[in-house]
Amino acid sequence: MKIRLVLVCMTFLFSTSNLLSQNFVKVGAEQTEEYLPLLKNKRVAVLANQSSLIHKTHMVDSLLSLNISVEKIFCPEHGFRGETEAGKQIQNYIDKKTKLPVVSLYGKNKKPQSEDLKNIDIFVFDIQDVGVRFYTYISTLHYVMEACAENDIKLIVFDRPNPNGFYVDGPVLKTKFSSFVGMHTVPVVHGLTIGEYAKMIIGENWLSNNKNCELQVIMCQNYSHETLYELPVNPSPNLPNMESVYLYPSLCFFEGTAMSIGRGTEKPFQILGHPDWQIGDFYFTPKSLQGICENPKFLNQKCRGIELSKKDSERILENPLINIKYLCDAYLIFEEKDKFFNDFFIKLAGTPELQKQITEGKTADEIKKSWKKGLKKFKKIRVKYLLYEDFE
Repeated sequence: MKIRLVLVCMTFLFSTSNLLSQNFVKVGAEQTEEYLPLLKNKRVAVLANQSSLIHKTHMVDSLLSLNISVEKIFCPEHGFRGETEAGKQIQNYIDKKTKLPVVSLYGKNKKPQSEDLKNIDIFVFDIQDVGVRFYTYISTLHYVMEACAENDIKLIVFDRPNPNGFYVDGPVLKTKFSSFVGMHTVPVVHGLTIGEYAKMIIGENWLSNNKNCELQVIMCQNYSHETLYELPVNPSPNLPNMESVYLYPSLCFFEGTAMSIGRGTEKPFQILGHPDWQIGDFYFTPKSLQGICENPKFLNQKCRGIELSKKDSERILENPLINIKYLCDAYLIFEEKDKFFNDFFIKLAGTPELQKQITEGKTADEIKKSWKKGLKKFKKIRVKYLLYEDFE
């Protein structure tokens, strides 16, 4: 794979500068010549968060400075400024800086209501995704597309690279187990940018009542799925660095178990442990961190376990796959096996098979082999919606 050649460069870049993302890749929001004519003299709604930057300036601030009539801001999980912890509901409010109304799509409603879209001509979606099914921004995208379709509003997606866009892996969701942490029949790592994903939502008729959303994607320049893209800003409070972004597809399953993955510490999605574990040489104590994780699992309890961090994330770059062995090994070690999984696990997995396979003692290799048929079928669908050169 060509990605291995890129890896040599990226190992150096991790310790020096963010050369690929800052100097080479040009994100959709930076293509002002492409979309300003579309927004001129239009009443615009924007879905954005702290990642919606044009260089170092927030995209909303840029649009306002260019005399674009931004009428309203919508925000996803974590809020418009990215200061709200995972899972915490957000209420509507007025943004202090812009004085614009902010409509929460992670509170009373997850879908824009018709009254929210009155007098709106165009809806702009600009969010940095991480390319993982249970990361909720693609669910928010789905609901925004439905609302735009129902209210005859054009949607413009400012595309951004997928930092996990160099592979496809994981169990494919079964429709019966659809939820906000997994709405579509895709694997855990889908290998699509947010713009490509929007095209797939339309092309696969996933919008309710087979409605059609008028979509335009402002593409990235100098990006392909072979590019390892280092994020210039944290996509959410508990993904603080690239190590956590790369480990997230493998470790988020633990949110549906009795284990801690480090929420409430400086290393979320980089460590793994439990107060009763008798293995590992790493100790951590989750604390309440305002705006990041205010009530973490095992609050103020000393946990023992393992630190994954950079070494393990580099293994994922060398062999782009979900590491399900973490989960299999943790279950084998855990003494009270009937208390290992909780009700959230099947929602994250998108299928009951994974939990069943683990409890039956299947090996990681056996489990991954069972994913092959679903992944092969998905890859044939995925290729129809690619906007950029693929990794295969």
